[in-house]
Amino acid sequence: MRRGLALLLVGAVLGACTTKKPSSPDAATAAVDPRYPPTATGGLPGCRLYGTPQNVGRVPLALAEMSGLAASTRHEGVLWTHNDSGNTFRVFAIDTSGKVLATLTLTGLEPKEQARMDLEDIALGPCAPGDERSCIYLADTGDNFERRPQVRIFRFPEPDPVADATVAVETLPFTYPDRPHDAESLVLEPRTARLAIVTKERDSLGELFALDGLAPGTVTKATHLGTLHTPGNVDFRTTAAALHPSGQRLLLRTYTRVWEVRRPGATRLEDLVQGEVAEVPGPSQAQSEAITWLPDGRSFLLGSEFAGQILYRVDCR
Repeated sequence: MRRGLALLLVGAVLGACTTKKPSSPDAATAAVDPRYPPTATGGLPGCRLYGTPQNVGRVPLALAEMSGLAASTRHEGVLWTHNDSGNTFRVFAIDTSGKVLATLTLTGLEPKEQARMDLEDIALGPCAPGDERSCIYLADTGDNFERRPQVRIFRFPEPDPVADATVAVETLPFTYPDRPHDAESLVLEPRTARLAIVTKERDSLGELFALDGLAPGTVTKATHLGTLHTPGNVDFRTTAAALHPSGQRLLLRTYTRVWEVRRPGATRLEDLVQGEVAEVPGPSQAQSEAITWLPDGRSFLLGSEFAGQILYRVDCR
């Protein structure tokens, strides 16, 4: 009986030693937060799972109402940003810690036009299809009472080097095909230089409008591409957006959450608007109105409209 008991104990020990354990947290189902489902396989570039938001810096004092962020692909570590309405017509270069690297004073508008301006987002990409130069685009699309019959995009070349300067802008006006909209989100297809607006709606994540044919001196009519909804339609009012370098992911920020639209193989916004919408990690911030992908497409940065608030970065797990 003693011998049998000894053999039984040995067998139990050997069984425990050979039990396979998960090699990483990602391999354990219990480690996956159900709020943030993994990205489906199928060649979608970017992260399969995201980590928790990390504190990387602070919104500088010069940006008391930071309302947009765009990461430069030309100048490593440089982010372009701006203030909301009621501020001077300027754009700032900062690093990811929030240090101001340069201030661009913008010209090309009459004082009366500047007084009506409501800058809401910023994007960076080719100045035109196939153009090797990069341009900065500013969305003067804020319209809280939805009364502006015409809104506009400002465009100017990205400076080289990054230094204080005075820069003239081009004005690219447009209208919506249905009615005026309030809009705080601008995106740009990196391969085509095509711009699009996500409107700020009370009953959805927004209407997506393409801005084809923008040109100085010509009022372009936007083209409606579709409506964006969360699963269960539980969140509304997109305040910032950023298109992944691959064009197959789109980040949408609201006042309370961050959402990602995913469509493997998407080559145009028309494809992407039909994609899956899933929540991704984001910090709780007051007046959360800024988001951008970093150039590698495996991290994104988030900021708030209040100076001194934390800048957060979310990386792949």
